[in-house]
Order: sequence, then C-alpha cells, then structure tokens
Amino acid sequence: MTTASPKAKTRKAQATRQRQLEAAEDLFARKGYFDTSIVDITQAANVALGTFYVYFPSKLAIFQELVRHLNASLRDHLRESLTGLTHRADIERAGFESFFGFVDRHRNLYGIVSQAELVDPELYRWYYRSLADSYTFGLKKAIARGEIRSLDPETMAWCLMGMAHFLGMRWMLWEGKAVPKPQFETVLALIQSGLVGPPPGLSPAKPKKR
Repeated sequence: MTTASPKAKTRKAQATRQRQLEAAEDLFARKGYFDTSIVDITQAANVALGTFYVYFPSKLAIFQELVRHLNASLRDHLRESLTGLTHRADIERAGFESFFGFVDRHRNLYGIVSQAELVDPELYRWYYRSLADSYTFGLKKAIARGEIRSLDPETMAWCLMGMAHFLGMRWMLWEGKAVPKPQFETVLALIQSGLVGPPPGLSPAKPKKR
C-alpha cells in the first residue's frame, strides 16, 4: 500500500521531519497534491532539497505518511477523549464532540484525505477502514453488554462515521464554525433512536390514518 519512510531518531531529526510534514500538509491543502512540488515543500519547510530525500523517497511517500499521521492523530485523540467512559451513549456523545474538536484544529483533514482517493486509492480505503474497524470493535462490545440493539456492528460503524463526516463538512468545513448545538443534539437523538430505541418517555410516532 505505502512506502515506509525512515524514522527520525534524534530530536533534531524528528523536528526536521515534522516541519516537512507540516509544510506538505499546508501545500497539499492549498495547492493540491499534483500542483505541489518537492521544491515547494523544502522551501516552505526551510530545508535543503537533499534533506528531503533523507526522510522521504518521493512526493508520494510524504503524502502517504501525512495521511497515516492524520489517521493516527485522530485515533489517538478519540482514544484519549473516551478514556474512562463505559456506556455507549456517553461514548457516542464524547466521540462526536472529540471528532469535531479534532477537525476544528485540523481544518486540512478533509482536503488531504479526499485527495488520497485519486493519489492512492488503496491508502484512501485504508484510512476509513481502519477507523471503521476500531468503531466496529467498540460497538461489538456494547452489543455484548446489552447496551445497544443487536444489529450488524460494521454497518452501524460506517453509518455513524458518515453522520460525523458530513456534519463536520456541512458546518466546520463549508462555514468555518462549530456544529450548532441544535444540530448536534439532533444527530445524537438519531443515534439514540437507532442504537437503543427512543429515549424514555418518548413514544414512536404512529402513522396517520387515511
């Protein structure tokens, strides 16, 4: 799928590598992968052209590493935000809040990942499948605990990811603001209804007689 890049061993090398990744992220988001050159990246990162090849064998390699890095950062962020939570309803709320918080601090996420579909389709699929696998694992445990309905957990994971993805795109990417509270609560109500049924005291709407 990808070409592994050499790992930086010293703090200075790690800083140099990170600087190039940050420069690549900004350029790929603003100019696009195909209109960005290695020279553009090295100039933005203030490193010599030869230094680039010490860390990355090609432009494709740094793009692949950037997508992997964003994926790992998102998963770490979600994992930390869910630490200590045990009930699925609390996990879903915290997970959506955490995802939106991550997108708010990484506005390039959508642009970078969407380009992977053309640059490296296998990497693009890996990005989402790895997230879905983790989500599915958590839903399976919630089913086993009897907290949510016994539906196909993989299907539920992809549906829930889609909800988070498009809510973030609608407000955070297109309008540059947080998902409004009424819309956020709406999606949580949908999740509640879909996973465990209507909240206590709320009866399902009855079809009108014709």
